Amino acid sequence: MEAGQSRLRSSLIGSGGCHLCNRCFGPNNGKGSDGPVSLSIERRKAHKKILGSRLRYPSGYSDLLNLLKQKPVARMIHSLFLVNSSGDIFLEKHWKSVVSRSVCDYFFEAQERASEPENVPPVIPTPHHYLISVLRHRIYFVAVIQSEVPPLFVIEFLHRVVDTFQDYFGVCTEAAIKDNVVVVYELLEEMLDNGFPLATESNILKELIKPPTILRTVVNTITGSTNVGEQLPTGQLSVVPWRRTGVKYTNNEAYFDVVEEIDAIIDKSGSTITAEIQGVIDACVKLTGMPDLTLSFMNPRLLDDVSFHPCVRFKRWEAERILSFIPPDGNFRLLSYHVSSQNLVAIPVYVKHNITFREGSSQGRFELTLGPKQTMGKGVESVLVSSQLPRGVLNANLNSSQGTHTFDPVTKMLSWDVGKINPQKLPSLKGSMSLQAGASKPDENPTINIQFKIQQMAISGLKVNRLDMYGEKYKPFKGIKYMTKAGKFQVRT
Repeated sequence: MEAGQSRLRSSLIGSGGCHLCNRCFGPNNGKGSDGPVSLSIERRKAHKKILGSRLRYPSGYSDLLNLLKQKPVARMIHSLFLVNSSGDIFLEKHWKSVVSRSVCDYFFEAQERASEPENVPPVIPTPHHYLISVLRHRIYFVAVIQSEVPPLFVIEFLHRVVDTFQDYFGVCTEAAIKDNVVVVYELLEEMLDNGFPLATESNILKELIKPPTILRTVVNTITGSTNVGEQLPTGQLSVVPWRRTGVKYTNNEAYFDVVEEIDAIIDKSGSTITAEIQGVIDACVKLTGMPDLTLSFMNPRLLDDVSFHPCVRFKRWEAERILSFIPPDGNFRLLSYHVSSQNLVAIPVYVKHNITFREGSSQGRFELTLGPKQTMGKGVESVLVSSQLPRGVLNANLNSSQGTHTFDPVTKMLSWDVGKINPQKLPSLKGSMSLQAGASKPDENPTINIQFKIQQMAISGLKVNRLDMYGEKYKPFKGIKYMTKAGKFQVRT
């Protein structure tokens, strides 16, 4: 029991905060802080599904220790199964004892009941276990636990596993995991110690286990060696474990990407039913030495429900609304945020539609026109429109003024790849639909789903004011890039 707690405490403190729950103690003091940690857009949506779960969610480190003291004491994550889109388990990892694959039958049953792949419940209770899962890159990561633990803790760890695979292999796909299965098992062994998270920082892991390369793979095959390093990572015992020591670059640069994803539901009249923004600031920092950065915003009060990387000094953010931090080396997510006030969410596109079905007629009319709205002169590009037409539709005879469109008569899915919207000549899709003879009028009109991107614009209006560096004498290259993209953007007709 005490060994498990000490391992957990060392993993939390040694990596600058547990990184895994929404309220944990941060890296700036050994006694705790209320600094939330980095939650990506996908993670936030997964966390929303957990509300109301019977698994208790601790608000801090003391609650977490109290939870571990409850009997019976068991390791946090007992086993991990990776399930592909076909429902096959293609990789499994067990800590200490083996859990039979049959435990995943409960997961498969829930998967069959779900209308969409992402609608599988994230927490599934079974007679002797809990199954906690996330869906990333068409792969389900299913963790098996034997006692009640904070579900968000497990979910956040699973997302960290996916991010680590993507960082190591470039992509997180079934093929990439199978091609690097030895490295995958080595990573899982280091990231989880007897069921408790240990090393989850990318810098630490890359010193422990070298990323695979063609040359290293060939050498390992010939010599029988592994990718595991021989020395303890330099940052493991440091007060800033996310940054390795002795970093040197010829070109010193710091780039930040502000990426916002807008979720919205628009009704038939064009009014906004609901709208919210999920935003992140991703960083690529390659600076020599141990720089200390400060990042300020023109309008920081826009940021709501903010979650930070453990490197951020949360007390200064609370007092001055300035991000002060010693950055990790390389790519990392500095913070994520949420804007839920509808009066602050501008809808960047509008849709004019006329979709009608006549009673007793075998024909229907389909007209759709897209246009930019409140984009501050920025172009709307990579526009993709999709709509699930009613079952009674046999065929769609449509003409598009721009882009290409397809209709699948089996799935009844209409897709229109618009590309970039030209404000001077708005793209439109018009034509007729053929219905089954004698079929009744559909009960409701189809909904329209839209995907798009807007470069060099943050739809919330967030703007970076300045980036300053202290502790080093050189002048780095600095850059900020903005992008807005659609999340679940739906128009009802």
